[in-house]
Amino acid sequence: MDFTTSSNSSSSNSSKSDSRLKTNYLDFSDHGIIRKCQEGERVAFEVLVRRYQRIVFSILYQLAPDWEDLNDLVQEVFIRVYKYIHGLKNPKTFRAWLNQITINLFYDELRKRPKRLATLSLDSVISYNKDCSEEESTREIPDLREEPAQVALNQELVFLIKKAMNELPEQFRVAIVLRELQGLTYEEIAETINCELGTVKSRIARARSKLRAALEVYVQRTKTKKEPQF
Repeated sequence: MDFTTSSNSSSSNSSKSDSRLKTNYLDFSDHGIIRKCQEGERVAFEVLVRRYQRIVFSILYQLAPDWEDLNDLVQEVFIRVYKYIHGLKNPKTFRAWLNQITINLFYDELRKRPKRLATLSLDSVISYNKDCSEEESTREIPDLREEPAQVALNQELVFLIKKAMNELPEQFRVAIVLRELQGLTYEEIAETINCELGTVKSRIARARSKLRAALEVYVQRTKTKKEPQF
């Protein structure tokens, strides 16, 4: 029997088997998928990555939009997940555990990159299609087909938010990103960044206060623009 033909046939059969398994796992709950991952099912882990890579990319992008190796960092997050998932006792806590790994990686990288981060505005939208290749990931382009005055105001709003966010301590930024952009509860944030609930609330309150103060100028200018001229 020809070894090459046999090897190719075996590889083809294995690929078909993996494809069938992946299709089956798509209907699994997170709990079921995680259990399969803990049992060493490689295909189950691929499905898990596809489910959560967009979330991980989104968090990292919102924290560090100017880092050019975000896709590599997403991969590093899931390398850590693969390495330690066997020790996850309760699959229901997977999302919080994944967030914690992502934030810890962010801080690890931050220590290596002393330069101050550029900031993502709160109205920016990132589109990371889990069905696309990493190179095809794109940021949505805002529609600026507006009156020149309104365009100027919008640009000013983005600038003010960026400036306010850039002035926040990194701990405040992490907290506000997890709350306002990722939609986590205060309790989930406390668990993710491993600090007291009161500390989380304080950081978010102070971050919001700075953002509100920054937007006061914009709000007043908008009101002025809308006042009737006589």
